[in-house]
Amino acid sequence: MAEETPLFKVTIDNETIEVPAGTTILQAARMIGKEVAPPAMCYYGKLENTGGNCRTCLVEVSKGSEADPRPMPKLVPSCRTTVMDGMVVGNKTSERTVEARKGIVELLLINHPLDCPVCDQAGECKLQDLSYEHGAEATRYEFDRRTFPKEDLGPNIQLNMNRCILCYRCVKTADQITGCREHGVMNRGDHAEISTHIHKALDNEFIGNVIDVCPVGALTDKTFRFKNRVWFLKPVDAHRDCPTCSGKAQVWFRGDEVYRVTARKDEFNEVEDWICNTCRFDKKDINDWTLEKPSTVSKDSVIRQGHYFENKVSPNETLPKVIKRDPKILLDIHSVSKVNEPNRDLSKIDGPATSKDFKD
Repeated sequence: MAEETPLFKVTIDNETIEVPAGTTILQAARMIGKEVAPPAMCYYGKLENTGGNCRTCLVEVSKGSEADPRPMPKLVPSCRTTVMDGMVVGNKTSERTVEARKGIVELLLINHPLDCPVCDQAGECKLQDLSYEHGAEATRYEFDRRTFPKEDLGPNIQLNMNRCILCYRCVKTADQITGCREHGVMNRGDHAEISTHIHKALDNEFIGNVIDVCPVGALTDKTFRFKNRVWFLKPVDAHRDCPTCSGKAQVWFRGDEVYRVTARKDEFNEVEDWICNTCRFDKKDINDWTLEKPSTVSKDSVIRQGHYFENKVSPNETLPKVIKRDPKILLDIHSVSKVNEPNRDLSKIDGPATSKDFKD
């Protein structure tokens, strides 16, 4: 008979849990709950051999184990450090960890452009969340930011290398999921960049998943680019009969229009089922999907704002009581503005809508 895997007891932020031997500190923290888990910008549970690049998950080990209770002298990456029996770890309760995380966030932002107002990742960007929680009010960096020339990766994926934090997730995804890696990290040090080297378009049936794994706005969906903001959309779990993938996806609506399709994600923002390019880029009609239910959105997410996902409560409208009539009949905006014509399907326009799209 095979030997049973022993269970190790580990305490993280005063929360104790028993986990199998070989479990990392980050995995153990996620088993306890999202509130205890350190942030991770490069680790991805669905991929092999990830982590150890961004250093945002550093934690303090104040007790190594029952056998050797000495503390570890330096902070350790929780995604790469396995637990020992009796280990005591400090994440949010450790001043050293919190202070070090501030420095790491400052380092990630040194070359990151301040273009959140025009970035399609705004509202669901993990770097935004990390900066809000640990970032400083101003940068101490006085030099010009690093910039890269534009590179075309094909008709569906937009690369903005200036926003990249070199987490390597997209490289691992292309290598392990698609089995056909056509891009990677070129050069070294400050000149390192994601590239195909020979300017070849990324062409694979599952390559669109690199968009979902990117924690920042370096890789975005060209078919959704500049068309809407995620907090104006409503994500809905849906499925379809697809011969290539599971067909389980998240469809983003505004009204009856489908603006984009993404893979479903768990509470740690990791993909549950990889989806194909056909589902992601080509199926943008409500009739293509069987709708299931509104997607579960974190209570801290800006996407949840204005949506009533649970315990639906309609706001108390006071205007009709004051004016004694329905305010909707006071103005028909379609009669005065062609930009708001009801027969215009903005989600199907190739690229962002401009004045040319509304000419007769």
